[in-house]
Amino acid sequence: MTDGHSVTGSAPLRRVGVLIGSLRRDSLCRKIAQVAATLAPEGSGLDFEVIEIGELPLYNPDLDVDPVPASWARLRAEVRAVDALLFVTPEYNRSVPACLKNALDVGSRPFGQGVWQKKPGAIISVSPGAMGGFGANHHLRQSLVFLDVPLLQQPEAYLGGAGAYFDAEGRFVADRTRELLQRVVAAFADWIARVGRDAS
Repeated sequence: MTDGHSVTGSAPLRRVGVLIGSLRRDSLCRKIAQVAATLAPEGSGLDFEVIEIGELPLYNPDLDVDPVPASWARLRAEVRAVDALLFVTPEYNRSVPACLKNALDVGSRPFGQGVWQKKPGAIISVSPGAMGGFGANHHLRQSLVFLDVPLLQQPEAYLGGAGAYFDAEGRFVADRTRELLQRVVAAFADWIARVGRDAS
């Protein structure tokens, strides 16, 4: 991952844009995204890169004229440039954080020129609570279905109790969760390859 670890292999390079729904620098979501990026199967060709969303002005059609805000143009260009999308999100008030929903809105406009369509996607929701961000995961799915992002369905990834995944030195110590993430990333690699073939 651009801010952590990249994985490439013998397969054609496939760039995965990672959108993180928590803006905190040391957020559990960012840490989990970094772990997931290290778990791509050898030879899968996946290269993970974070697409930052924290500085986007709230979507306002009045601003969507030439020139658009620079951060909007950057987001749209970076999403266009990737082959797939990994969303790693916490749950705020049983839903998606505002920053992530705003990024979806910015990338979906102008109408008919959105940048999300047909890019294979996967969702990992992360929470220190027991429910693992279930509400955010499914609200995000609802938006992504409308935006025509073909989503990986199984295995699902609701990571609860995430505060215990890392030790005092920041090392990832949750072996069972690592195994789940390995399955998720492996399935995502297959999904990206499959959707890419179907779209060609």
